[in-house]
Amino acid sequence: MNQLDQLKQSTIVVADTGNFKQLAAFAPRDATTNPSLILKAVQQPDYAPLLAETVAAHRGEPLEAIVDQVLVRFGREILKVVPGRVSTEVDARLSFDTAATIARAHRLIALYEAQGVARERVLIKIAATWEGIQAARALEREGIHCNLTLLFAFCQAVACGEAGVRLISPFVGRIYDWYRKSAGAGWDEAANAGENDPGVKSVSQIYTYYKKFGIDTEVMGASFRNVGQIVALAGCDLLTISPELLAQLQASEAPVPRRLDAAAAQAAPIHAVSYNEAAFRYALNEDAMATEKLAEGIRAFAVDAAKLDAMIRVL
Repeated sequence: MNQLDQLKQSTIVVADTGNFKQLAAFAPRDATTNPSLILKAVQQPDYAPLLAETVAAHRGEPLEAIVDQVLVRFGREILKVVPGRVSTEVDARLSFDTAATIARAHRLIALYEAQGVARERVLIKIAATWEGIQAARALEREGIHCNLTLLFAFCQAVACGEAGVRLISPFVGRIYDWYRKSAGAGWDEAANAGENDPGVKSVSQIYTYYKKFGIDTEVMGASFRNVGQIVALAGCDLLTISPELLAQLQASEAPVPRRLDAAAAQAAPIHAVSYNEAAFRYALNEDAMATEKLAEGIRAFAVDAAKLDAMIRVL
């Protein structure tokens, strides 16, 4: 049995791509997208006509409304292939505006529902800022489920759990990137691999905390740099994986034992914590890695959102 099939025995596998024509080969349950993945897809010959067709059908509408139509069109195509859910991201430029994030989420869900897609099959993806988490809290109360992304710090995960968020996406690879860069020439790859990988350790801590205290929020490890990080998190609720790494898993038959276990988490010697806004902001500020990677991630998604805007303007 290949590693991908083994992984599916303990973890829900999610495809991290806007390239929906690649999905069927890996049979994931869900799929995730983000502005960078959609931008990458529409620049390919296979998908450029879809962008042009969607823009033409909504010419004259406000730019942000056309962008949402493009995102939903990709989401609908993905949902023809996967049996579960698709994550569609709110514009990262709204990451510090709770009301605007809620309004954009309402529009995305309305577009999906108008096309016959039930809201249960959509996760609204929002950056895990304080403002984003509060937007998700309000949306979840309406039955609009959310995926809180760009999650690097334990305080972000705790606040998401307290807000009743459906799913979080802690970013394994970007945490690893920061620590590796910070260590410079002193980085020891072998000593920081597998369960000792700083990104893996972050997800393991969050998973253990959620299971210990009965928090229903699903943990979906994301942003992987290598198969070793994925294998080290076997047993996590979900893992969202790029097509390139899915193909590597499919090509190997090395063993994939369960590493994370909800029953084992019950015995963890940890205490419950809680964050109000001031405590959240201070805890995030104290975590240099999380502060830098959250800001960097928002900036990068905003840049790619602006590039998509520019492509649409000239069509």
